[in-house]
Amino acid sequence: MKVFKFGGASVCDADSIRNVGRVLQLFAPEKLVIVVSAMGKTTNAIEQMAGKAYAGLPWEAYMQQLAESHLQTAHELNLDKQTIERLIANLRSNLVNYKDLPFDQYYDQTVPFGELLSSALLSAWLQANGQPTTLLAAGDLLVTDKTWREATVDMEASIMAIQKQVIPALANGHVLTQGFIGKYSSAFYTTLGREGSDYTGAILAHALDAEGLWIWKDVQGVLTGDPKEFSDMSLLEELSYYEAIEMTYYGATVIHPKTIQPLRMKQIPLHVRSFLQPEGKGTVVHMDHVERAYPPVLVLKKNQALLSITTRDYSFMVEEHLSQLYRIFSEHRVRINLLQTAALSLSVCVDFIPEKLKPLREALSVHFKVTENTGLQLLTVRHYNQEVLDRLLGNREPLLTQKSRHTIQMALPD
Repeated sequence: MKVFKFGGASVCDADSIRNVGRVLQLFAPEKLVIVVSAMGKTTNAIEQMAGKAYAGLPWEAYMQQLAESHLQTAHELNLDKQTIERLIANLRSNLVNYKDLPFDQYYDQTVPFGELLSSALLSAWLQANGQPTTLLAAGDLLVTDKTWREATVDMEASIMAIQKQVIPALANGHVLTQGFIGKYSSAFYTTLGREGSDYTGAILAHALDAEGLWIWKDVQGVLTGDPKEFSDMSLLEELSYYEAIEMTYYGATVIHPKTIQPLRMKQIPLHVRSFLQPEGKGTVVHMDHVERAYPPVLVLKKNQALLSITTRDYSFMVEEHLSQLYRIFSEHRVRINLLQTAALSLSVCVDFIPEKLKPLREALSVHFKVTENTGLQLLTVRHYNQEVLDRLLGNREPLLTQKSRHTIQMALPD
Protein backbone atom coordinates (compact mmCIF):
# COMPACT_ATOMS: atom_id res chain seq x y z
CA MET A 1 0.00 0.00 0.00
CA LYS A 2 1.28 3.44 -0.97
CA VAL A 3 0.55 6.90 0.46
CA PHE A 4 0.41 9.75 -2.07
CA LYS A 5 0.47 13.43 -1.18
CA PHE A 6 -0.58 16.05 -3.72
CA GLY A 7 0.26 19.69 -2.98
CA GLY A 8 -1.58 22.86 -3.92
CA ALA A 9 0.07 23.24 -7.33
CA SER A 10 -1.12 19.76 -8.35
CA VAL A 11 -4.81 20.59 -7.71
CA CYS A 12 -4.83 24.29 -8.62
CA ASP A 13 -7.57 24.05 -11.28
CA ALA A 14 -9.80 21.62 -13.14
CA ASP A 15 -7.08 20.47 -15.55
CA SER A 16 -4.73 19.81 -12.63
CA ILE A 17 -7.36 17.70 -10.86
CA ARG A 18 -7.83 15.69 -14.05
CA ASN A 19 -4.05 15.21 -14.15
CA VAL A 20 -4.09 13.79 -10.60
CA GLY A 21 -6.51 11.19 -11.90
CA ARG A 22 -4.08 10.34 -14.70
CA VAL A 23 -1.22 9.95 -12.22
CA LEU A 24 -3.32 7.60 -10.10
CA GLN A 25 -4.17 5.53 -13.16
CA LEU A 26 -0.46 4.77 -13.58
CA PHE A 27 -0.69 2.81 -10.34
CA ALA A 28 -3.92 0.94 -11.11
CA PRO A 29 -5.25 -1.39 -9.78
CA GLU A 30 -3.59 -0.48 -6.46
CA LYS A 31 -5.67 1.05 -3.68
CA LEU A 32 -3.94 4.20 -2.48
CA VAL A 33 -4.15 6.52 0.51
CA ILE A 34 -4.19 10.06 -0.88
CA VAL A 35 -3.49 13.28 1.03
CA VAL A 36 -4.39 16.58 -0.63
CA SER A 37 -3.52 20.20 0.13
CA ALA A 38 -5.64 23.27 -0.56
CA MET A 39 -5.79 24.47 -4.17
CA GLY A 40 -2.85 26.73 -5.03
CA LYS A 41 -2.85 30.06 -3.15
CA THR A 42 -6.12 29.26 -1.35
CA THR A 43 -4.51 29.05 2.10
CA ASN A 44 -2.98 32.51 1.63
CA ALA A 45 -6.37 33.87 0.55
CA ILE A 46 -8.19 32.43 3.57
CA GLU A 47 -5.44 33.69 5.89
CA GLN A 48 -5.98 37.20 4.53
CA MET A 49 -9.75 36.82 4.81
CA ALA A 50 -9.51 35.58 8.39
CA GLY A 51 -7.20 38.42 9.36
CA LYS A 52 -9.60 41.00 7.92
CA ALA A 53 -12.69 39.40 9.46
CA TYR A 54 -11.10 39.11 12.90
CA ALA A 55 -10.05 42.77 12.81
CA GLY A 56 -13.54 43.89 11.77
CA LEU A 57 -12.39 44.95 8.29
CA PRO A 58 -14.17 44.21 4.98
CA TRP A 59 -13.63 40.61 3.88
CA GLU A 60 -16.56 39.65 1.65
CA ALA A 61 -14.59 40.33 -1.55
CA TYR A 62 -12.14 37.60 -0.57
CA MET A 63 -15.01 35.23 0.12
CA GLN A 64 -16.66 35.96 -3.21
CA GLN A 65 -13.43 35.29 -5.09
CA LEU A 66 -12.83 32.06 -3.14
CA ALA A 67 -16.36 30.82 -3.78
CA GLU A 68 -16.27 31.71 -7.46
CA SER A 69 -12.96 29.93 -8.10
CA HIS A 70 -14.05 26.68 -6.44
CA LEU A 71 -17.54 26.72 -7.94
CA GLN A 72 -16.04 27.36 -11.37
CA THR A 73 -13.72 24.37 -10.90
CA ALA A 74 -16.72 22.22 -9.96
CA HIS A 75 -18.55 23.43 -13.06
CA GLU A 76 -15.61 22.63 -15.35
CA LEU A 77 -15.42 19.13 -13.84
CA ASN A 78 -19.20 18.65 -14.25
CA LEU A 79 -19.65 18.10 -10.52
CA ASP A 80 -22.57 18.85 -8.22
CA LYS A 81 -21.91 22.19 -6.52
CA GLN A 82 -23.92 21.55 -3.36
CA THR A 83 -20.97 20.29 -1.27
CA ILE A 84 -18.84 23.30 -2.24
CA GLU A 85 -21.69 25.69 -1.44
CA ARG A 86 -22.20 24.03 1.94
CA LEU A 87 -18.49 24.30 2.82
CA ILE A 88 -18.40 27.97 1.77
CA ALA A 89 -21.43 28.61 4.00
CA ASN A 90 -19.72 26.84 6.92
CA LEU A 91 -16.56 28.90 6.41
CA ARG A 92 -18.59 32.10 6.36
CA SER A 93 -20.31 31.02 9.59
CA ASN A 94 -16.99 30.30 11.32
CA LEU A 95 -15.53 33.64 10.24
CA VAL A 96 -18.45 35.39 11.94
CA ASN A 97 -19.20 33.19 14.93
CA TYR A 98 -15.73 32.34 16.26
CA LYS A 99 -14.43 35.89 16.65
CA ASP A 100 -14.53 35.60 20.45
CA LEU A 101 -11.69 33.04 20.31
CA PRO A 102 -7.99 34.00 20.51
CA PHE A 103 -6.76 34.65 16.97
CA ASP A 104 -4.59 31.53 16.64
CA GLN A 105 -7.55 29.35 17.61
CA TYR A 106 -9.79 31.34 15.26
CA TYR A 107 -7.24 30.75 12.48
CA ASP A 108 -7.51 27.00 12.99
CA GLN A 109 -11.31 27.08 12.63
CA THR A 110 -11.17 28.93 9.28
CA VAL A 111 -7.99 28.21 7.31
CA PRO A 112 -8.54 24.38 7.08
CA PHE A 113 -11.45 25.01 4.71
CA GLY A 114 -8.94 25.22 1.86
CA GLU A 115 -8.19 21.51 2.28
CA LEU A 116 -11.84 20.65 2.90
CA LEU A 117 -12.79 22.27 -0.41
CA SER A 118 -10.02 20.72 -2.51
CA SER A 119 -10.58 17.23 -1.08
CA ALA A 120 -14.31 17.48 -1.81
CA LEU A 121 -13.60 18.39 -5.44
CA LEU A 122 -10.97 15.70 -5.98
CA SER A 123 -13.00 12.99 -4.26
CA ALA A 124 -16.10 13.75 -6.30
CA TRP A 125 -14.14 13.82 -9.57
CA LEU A 126 -12.40 10.50 -8.88
CA GLN A 127 -15.73 8.88 -7.97
CA ALA A 128 -17.37 10.23 -11.12
CA ASN A 129 -14.54 8.96 -13.31
CA GLY A 130 -14.29 5.34 -12.30
CA GLN A 131 -11.86 5.53 -9.38
CA PRO A 132 -13.82 4.51 -6.25
CA THR A 133 -12.71 6.75 -3.40
CA THR A 134 -13.71 7.11 0.25
CA LEU A 135 -13.29 10.61 1.65
CA LEU A 136 -12.28 10.56 5.34
CA ALA A 137 -11.99 13.66 7.52
CA ALA A 138 -8.42 14.28 8.65
CA GLY A 139 -9.82 15.69 11.88
CA ASP A 140 -11.10 12.20 12.70
CA LEU A 141 -7.69 10.65 12.00
CA LEU A 142 -5.12 12.99 13.57
CA VAL A 143 -5.51 13.64 17.29
CA THR A 144 -3.53 16.65 18.55
CA ASP A 145 -3.01 18.92 21.50
CA LYS A 146 -4.31 22.51 21.42
CA THR A 147 -1.18 24.29 20.28
CA TRP A 148 -3.10 26.31 17.72
CA ARG A 149 -1.45 26.73 14.29
CA GLU A 150 1.33 24.25 15.12
CA ALA A 151 -0.29 21.38 16.95
CA THR A 152 1.60 18.40 18.34
CA VAL A 153 0.21 15.08 17.14
CA ASP A 154 -0.69 12.39 19.67
CA MET A 155 0.91 9.57 17.69
CA GLU A 156 -0.53 6.68 19.69
CA ALA A 157 -4.12 7.93 19.51
CA SER A 158 -3.72 8.93 15.85
CA ILE A 159 -2.32 5.55 14.83
CA MET A 160 -5.31 3.82 16.46
CA ALA A 161 -7.78 6.13 14.68
CA ILE A 162 -6.02 5.74 11.31
CA GLN A 163 -5.91 1.96 11.47
CA LYS A 164 -9.53 1.75 12.63
CA GLN A 165 -10.89 3.89 9.79
CA VAL A 166 -8.48 3.71 6.85
CA ILE A 167 -7.84 -0.04 6.65
CA PRO A 168 -11.55 -1.03 6.29
CA ALA A 169 -12.14 1.81 3.82
CA LEU A 170 -9.33 0.58 1.55
CA ALA A 171 -11.41 -2.51 0.82
CA ASN A 172 -13.67 -0.26 -1.30
CA GLY A 173 -10.97 1.60 -3.26
CA HIS A 174 -8.77 4.63 -2.67
CA VAL A 175 -8.91 6.60 0.60
CA LEU A 176 -8.63 10.38 0.38
CA THR A 177 -8.10 12.80 3.25
CA GLN A 178 -6.86 16.31 3.90
CA GLY A 179 -3.36 17.33 4.83
CA PHE A 180 -2.49 20.00 7.43
CA ILE A 181 -5.58 19.37 9.60
CA GLY A 182 -6.05 17.68 12.97
CA LYS A 183 -8.49 18.02 15.83
CA TYR A 184 -8.09 18.79 19.51
CA SER A 185 -11.69 17.89 20.27
CA SER A 186 -14.88 17.24 18.35
CA ALA A 187 -15.51 20.98 18.41
CA PHE A 188 -12.20 22.45 17.28
CA TYR A 189 -9.87 21.93 14.34
CA THR A 190 -6.12 22.31 14.75
CA THR A 191 -3.45 22.77 12.08
CA LEU A 192 0.04 21.30 11.84
CA GLY A 193 1.88 24.39 10.58
CA ARG A 194 2.17 25.73 7.04
CA GLU A 195 3.01 23.05 4.46
CA GLY A 196 2.03 20.45 7.09
CA SER A 197 0.39 18.14 4.53
CA ASP A 198 3.71 16.33 3.98
CA TYR A 199 3.73 15.54 7.69
CA THR A 200 0.18 14.20 7.47
CA GLY A 201 1.32 11.85 4.73
CA ALA A 202 4.26 10.65 6.81
CA ILE A 203 2.03 9.91 9.82
CA LEU A 204 -0.37 7.92 7.65
CA ALA A 205 2.50 5.96 6.08
CA HIS A 206 3.90 5.20 9.54
CA ALA A 207 0.54 4.13 10.96
CA LEU A 208 -0.27 1.89 7.98
CA ASP A 209 3.22 0.40 7.47
CA ALA A 210 3.11 1.67 3.90
CA GLU A 211 5.69 0.62 1.36
CA GLY A 212 6.44 4.29 0.77
CA LEU A 213 5.28 7.90 0.79
CA TRP A 214 5.14 9.66 -2.58
CA ILE A 215 5.12 13.48 -2.55
CA TRP A 216 4.08 14.88 -5.94
CA LYS A 217 5.62 18.28 -6.76
CA ASP A 218 5.96 20.62 -9.74
CA VAL A 219 9.71 19.88 -9.83
CA GLN A 220 11.37 16.64 -10.88
CA GLY A 221 12.51 15.80 -7.35
CA VAL A 222 14.83 17.22 -4.69
CA LEU A 223 17.28 19.57 -6.40
CA THR A 224 20.55 21.03 -5.15
CA GLY A 225 18.77 24.35 -4.76
CA ASP A 226 15.52 26.14 -5.54
CA PRO A 227 15.53 26.69 -9.34
CA LYS A 228 13.57 29.91 -8.78
CA GLU A 229 16.54 31.31 -6.84
CA PHE A 230 19.61 29.60 -8.31
CA SER A 231 20.65 28.57 -11.81
CA ASP A 232 22.09 25.22 -12.92
CA MET A 233 20.60 23.16 -10.13
CA SER A 234 20.83 19.37 -10.47
CA LEU A 235 18.64 16.48 -9.30
CA LEU A 236 19.62 14.54 -6.17
CA GLU A 237 18.46 11.03 -7.09
CA GLU A 238 19.14 9.65 -3.59
CA LEU A 239 19.30 11.15 -0.13
CA SER A 240 19.76 9.58 3.27
CA TYR A 241 17.22 10.37 5.96
CA TYR A 242 19.97 12.22 7.81
CA GLU A 243 20.79 14.45 4.84
CA ALA A 244 17.12 15.18 4.18
CA ILE A 245 16.59 16.17 7.83
CA GLU A 246 19.59 18.51 7.65
CA MET A 247 18.28 20.17 4.48
CA THR A 248 14.76 20.68 5.81
CA TYR A 249 16.04 21.93 9.17
CA TYR A 250 17.94 24.69 7.38
CA GLY A 251 14.87 25.68 5.38
CA ALA A 252 14.63 23.59 2.20
CA THR A 253 10.93 23.81 1.38
CA VAL A 254 10.62 20.81 -0.93
CA ILE A 255 9.89 18.61 2.14
CA HIS A 256 8.26 19.67 5.42
CA PRO A 257 10.80 19.43 8.30
CA LYS A 258 8.72 17.00 10.38
CA THR A 259 8.14 14.57 7.52
CA ILE A 260 11.26 12.44 7.79
CA GLN A 261 11.15 11.20 11.39
CA PRO A 262 7.94 9.09 11.22
CA LEU A 263 9.27 7.47 8.04
CA ARG A 264 12.74 6.85 9.40
CA MET A 265 11.35 5.09 12.49
CA LYS A 266 10.02 2.32 10.22
CA GLN A 267 12.51 2.74 7.37
CA ILE A 268 9.76 3.73 4.94
CA PRO A 269 11.21 5.39 1.83
CA LEU A 270 10.10 8.83 0.69
CA HIS A 271 9.76 9.41 -3.06
CA VAL A 272 9.65 12.97 -4.39
CA ARG A 273 8.29 12.95 -7.94
CA SER A 274 6.90 15.38 -10.52
CA PHE A 275 3.16 15.27 -11.25
CA LEU A 276 4.06 16.85 -14.60
CA GLN A 277 6.43 13.98 -15.48
CA PRO A 278 5.15 11.14 -13.27
CA GLU A 279 7.21 8.47 -15.04
CA GLY A 280 10.45 10.25 -14.10
CA LYS A 281 12.81 8.77 -11.54
CA GLY A 282 12.63 11.63 -9.05
CA THR A 283 14.34 11.44 -5.68
CA VAL A 284 14.22 8.66 -3.10
CA VAL A 285 15.01 9.37 0.56
CA HIS A 286 15.85 6.21 2.46
CA MET A 287 18.17 4.68 5.02
CA ASP A 288 21.77 4.87 3.92
CA HIS A 289 24.54 3.69 6.22
CA VAL A 290 27.25 4.53 3.69
CA GLU A 291 28.57 8.09 3.71
CA ARG A 292 28.01 9.66 0.30
CA ALA A 293 29.78 12.47 -1.50
CA TYR A 294 27.05 15.05 -2.04
CA PRO A 295 27.39 18.11 -4.28
CA PRO A 296 26.92 21.56 -2.72
CA VAL A 297 23.28 22.01 -1.68
CA LEU A 298 21.93 25.57 -1.39
CA VAL A 299 19.09 26.69 0.88
CA LEU A 300 17.92 30.31 0.92
CA LYS A 301 15.57 31.76 3.53
CA LYS A 302 14.37 35.25 2.69
CA ASN A 303 12.83 37.97 4.88
CA GLN A 304 15.11 37.42 7.84
CA ALA A 305 15.91 39.59 10.87
CA LEU A 306 19.14 39.56 12.88
CA LEU A 307 18.66 40.28 16.59
CA SER A 308 21.66 41.17 18.72
CA ILE A 309 20.87 40.68 22.42
CA THR A 310 23.31 42.15 24.94
CA THR A 311 23.45 42.02 28.72
CA ARG A 312 22.74 45.43 30.25
CA ASP A 313 25.26 45.14 33.09
CA TYR A 314 28.17 43.88 30.94
CA SER A 315 27.98 40.47 32.59
CA PHE A 316 29.01 37.48 30.51
CA MET A 317 26.43 35.69 28.37
CA VAL A 318 26.49 32.57 30.52
CA GLU A 319 24.16 29.58 30.98
CA GLU A 320 21.75 31.46 33.23
CA HIS A 321 21.20 34.13 30.57
CA LEU A 322 20.97 31.58 27.77
CA SER A 323 18.35 29.59 29.65
CA GLN A 324 16.28 32.73 30.17
CA LEU A 325 16.59 33.71 26.50
CA TYR A 326 15.63 30.28 25.20
CA ARG A 327 12.56 30.32 27.43
CA ILE A 328 11.47 33.72 26.05
CA PHE A 329 11.88 32.56 22.45
CA SER A 330 9.94 29.38 23.21
CA GLU A 331 7.10 31.25 24.92
CA HIS A 332 6.73 33.52 21.88
CA ARG A 333 7.05 30.58 19.46
CA VAL A 334 9.84 32.20 17.48
CA ARG A 335 12.18 29.68 15.86
CA ILE A 336 15.89 30.50 15.82
CA ASN A 337 17.40 29.84 12.38
CA LEU A 338 20.99 30.77 13.29
CA LEU A 339 22.60 31.46 16.65
CA GLN A 340 25.99 32.70 17.73
CA THR A 341 27.27 33.68 21.18
CA ALA A 342 29.94 36.16 22.22
CA ALA A 343 31.20 37.28 25.59
CA LEU A 344 28.42 39.78 26.26
CA SER A 345 25.89 39.09 23.53
CA LEU A 346 23.83 36.58 21.62
CA SER A 347 23.05 37.02 17.92
CA VAL A 348 20.13 35.17 16.34
CA CYS A 349 18.65 35.09 12.86
CA VAL A 350 14.85 34.61 12.78
CA ASP A 351 12.00 34.91 10.30
CA PHE A 352 10.82 38.52 10.10
CA ILE A 353 7.20 38.21 11.26
CA PRO A 354 6.29 41.61 12.80
CA GLU A 355 3.33 40.35 14.85
CA LYS A 356 5.63 37.84 16.57
CA LEU A 357 8.78 39.96 16.82
CA LYS A 358 7.18 43.00 18.48
CA PRO A 359 6.10 41.16 21.67
CA LEU A 360 9.34 39.15 21.59
CA ARG A 361 11.45 42.33 21.56
CA GLU A 362 9.38 43.77 24.40
CA ALA A 363 9.94 40.65 26.52
CA LEU A 364 13.67 40.58 25.76
CA SER A 365 14.08 44.28 26.49
CA VAL A 366 13.03 43.84 30.12
CA HIS A 367 16.46 42.39 30.93
CA PHE A 368 18.56 42.86 27.78
CA LYS A 369 19.46 45.46 25.20
CA VAL A 370 18.17 44.45 21.76
CA THR A 371 19.25 45.78 18.35
CA GLU A 372 17.88 44.59 15.03
CA ASN A 373 18.83 44.35 11.37
CA THR A 374 16.09 43.54 8.85
CA GLY A 375 15.92 42.98 5.11
CA LEU A 376 18.28 40.01 5.27
CA GLN A 377 18.60 36.58 3.69
CA LEU A 378 19.96 33.47 5.36
CA LEU A 379 22.03 31.41 2.94
CA THR A 380 22.96 27.87 3.95
CA VAL A 381 25.34 25.75 1.89
CA ARG A 382 25.69 22.07 2.72
CA HIS A 383 28.92 20.44 1.44
CA TYR A 384 30.33 23.84 0.50
CA ASN A 385 33.55 24.65 -1.31
CA GLN A 386 35.30 27.96 -1.84
CA GLU A 387 34.41 28.21 -5.53
CA VAL A 388 30.70 27.98 -4.76
CA LEU A 389 30.95 30.49 -1.91
CA ASP A 390 32.79 33.02 -4.07
CA ARG A 391 30.15 32.72 -6.78
CA LEU A 392 27.25 33.10 -4.35
CA LEU A 393 28.64 35.97 -2.32
CA GLY A 394 29.97 38.24 -5.05
CA ASN A 395 30.60 41.60 -3.35
CA ARG A 396 28.25 41.00 -0.43
CA GLU A 397 29.69 40.90 3.05
CA PRO A 398 27.92 38.61 5.56
CA LEU A 399 26.70 40.23 8.77
CA LEU A 400 27.09 36.87 10.51
CA THR A 401 28.79 33.62 9.48
CA GLN A 402 28.76 30.20 11.10
CA LYS A 403 30.74 27.30 9.70
CA SER A 404 31.16 23.60 10.46
CA ARG A 405 32.87 20.82 8.51
CA HIS A 406 29.89 20.29 6.21
CA THR A 407 27.72 23.41 6.50
CA ILE A 408 28.14 27.16 6.31
CA GLN A 409 25.42 29.68 7.12
CA MET A 410 25.58 33.38 6.32
CA ALA A 411 23.20 36.22 7.12
CA LEU A 412 23.43 38.50 4.11
CA PRO A 413 21.92 41.77 2.90
CA ASP A 414 18.98 41.04 0.62
